[in-house]
Amino acid sequence: MKAFGVTNDKIDSLVEFDKTKEAPTGRDLLVKIEGISINPVDIATRRKIAGELSSPKILGYDGYGVVEEIGSNVKNFKAGDKVFFAGDYTRDGSYQEFEVIDERIVAHAPKETSIEKSVAMPLVALTASELLFEKLQINPAVDNRAKTILIINGAGGVGSIATQLAHLAGLRVIATASTPEKVEWVKDLGADLVVNHHKDLIKQVHDLGIENVDYIIGLSDNDPHWKEIVELIKPFGTFATITNLNESKIADLKEKSVNFAWEWMFTKAKFRLDSMSDQGAYLEKLAAGLDSGMIHSTVTKVFHGFNLENIKKATELVEAGHMMGKVVVKA
Repeated sequence: MKAFGVTNDKIDSLVEFDKTKEAPTGRDLLVKIEGISINPVDIATRRKIAGELSSPKILGYDGYGVVEEIGSNVKNFKAGDKVFFAGDYTRDGSYQEFEVIDERIVAHAPKETSIEKSVAMPLVALTASELLFEKLQINPAVDNRAKTILIINGAGGVGSIATQLAHLAGLRVIATASTPEKVEWVKDLGADLVVNHHKDLIKQVHDLGIENVDYIIGLSDNDPHWKEIVELIKPFGTFATITNLNESKIADLKEKSVNFAWEWMFTKAKFRLDSMSDQGAYLEKLAAGLDSGMIHSTVTKVFHGFNLENIKKATELVEAGHMMGKVVVKA
């Protein structure tokens, strides 16, 4: 079967090659891929490759397709089911014709939503859901109108869905965006207020009449905003992030007794935790939300044709770092 992989840390190392199709065992599904989405983690993983690999590494952590075969212990799916998923960092990704994936991190695909709109969502929706409901411990079933959240990089992939979910949970949402187009984008997704992360966040938030915020999510380089984060977070508030802290010091949060949490969407599958099935449940809710119109897909660019050229072009768009929403490659 056809697959695409990288052999070093350069985008030009992405090649097409032949791979033997795996047979699913246990709780695995064999899925024929019909669409993928490109994420920053694809680029970050490639850049970490040291030297030259002996065989290509298959990236890709958003997939949509049809179940072709199931393992002997599969409980929730059958051949012919349309599914979508984010993936498992320890296994080959979705840049291939057929992918083997554990059913616990898979969901039935939306029935009324297109492939491109659907496949743009799993990784970012899982990341945003775990950030809000597990790391920040926000309960959407209670009245959250007195709580304020600042989402730094609100127009990006994760920010676009985090803004929606925070709004639906009833929080007052401040999202950051740096261009008129992105400002309108985050407002349409549910941001109550918008500030520019290229300008002084402290002054902008204070000018809105808000002294401190209950929650902050860092979805871009935290270091340039660290002093702003420390100043704006409330005592006993929570800061959570998906990106590294290189120069920033967690100890700066101690005086305010701020809770701090990392979010890495792949943790549950990597360590084979029982809670990995939560991801399948999140995605089933996502599918229902997309079909009902409660959740809006954040796809903004689609390449038609599952081939080397389109995967490279899509990757270059994401790697440039200016994407609003998500980019998809559809078979």
